[in-house]
Amino acid sequence: MSNRIVWKSAGLHLTHRLENGWLAVAPDLLRAYYTRPEIHPVAESCAAERALFDRLMERPDIAVAAADLTAIADRDTAANYALVLRFRDHLLAAGSVEAGYAALFRPGAPQVPPLFIGQLAHLILANLLRDESDAVTARAAEIFFRDQQAVTEEEQFLLADAEVVETRAQAGALVPLAAPREVELDKLTTRNAGAYWDRADRFDFALDFRYAEPGQDAFARLIERWVAHFLGLTVKIQPLKAVRDERWPWHVGLDAEATRILNALYEGRELPAEGQGRIAALFRMEIAEGDRVIERMRDRPVFLGLAVDAADRLRMKPQNLLVGLPLLPAD
Repeated sequence: MSNRIVWKSAGLHLTHRLENGWLAVAPDLLRAYYTRPEIHPVAESCAAERALFDRLMERPDIAVAAADLTAIADRDTAANYALVLRFRDHLLAAGSVEAGYAALFRPGAPQVPPLFIGQLAHLILANLLRDESDAVTARAAEIFFRDQQAVTEEEQFLLADAEVVETRAQAGALVPLAAPREVELDKLTTRNAGAYWDRADRFDFALDFRYAEPGQDAFARLIERWVAHFLGLTVKIQPLKAVRDERWPWHVGLDAEATRILNALYEGRELPAEGQGRIAALFRMEIAEGDRVIERMRDRPVFLGLAVDAADRLRMKPQNLLVGLPLLPAD
């Protein structure tokens, strides 16, 4: 299945690969941010705003002076331009989409909306899954950049796209996922996997995320690819039913809730029985390049956790894999 782009909405067609396999901060990619509703001129836009927009569309990397923003009559619009331009300058200085994404989580990085961070992750996953042929892998990759709603039905643990679930609920059409035909929210199976590709941008397949099922295994393989792509590390990820080492040497929470729970367990603190989330999946990571790991962690595993919060919402932070591993400082 050559030349397949999993999600058209990711914007992979707006850029191209550099020699190292990362993505260029291409002019069309920047133009996409200028055409967002918060930026694109409307009927009431002033002449200064329209002139700035036209300049940016012609030369997306052109320098913008403070006076250009001050001249915009609508102060909210001017603030939106300032935010997008800080983000643009950050990406241009980094030199690639991946470098810009990773640098967002270092000291001194500009504050950008979570929406932008998710969009970058979406684009990077589209690059990693270029020509992907396994629908379960593509569906598992959605966890990296879209919030998930966990649903337990008939001994199944399913992840459904949170936005889709909310939309169905607001429309009065939400019923338990045990009856997917009624809500058109199908559970992805080997029988309907072929339909995923035409519906990928709808994000309306539910994923079986139980231990020992293909969804968890595909997610583990995606972590391997993500870490290799960014850090050049060869890692092996194994889904676990439980962590048996009472004093495990290192852990990384793949979301805020998992970090909170794992930190508490590691420190021996009791967690309240009510009003909190729960671990949805556990993984064991082995890093092949021992010379890149801090001394006390060489030949020792790193445990990873993914959790749902008290509302059964899962919000993965894939950046935690870039900043939380026990690696020696880069030269």
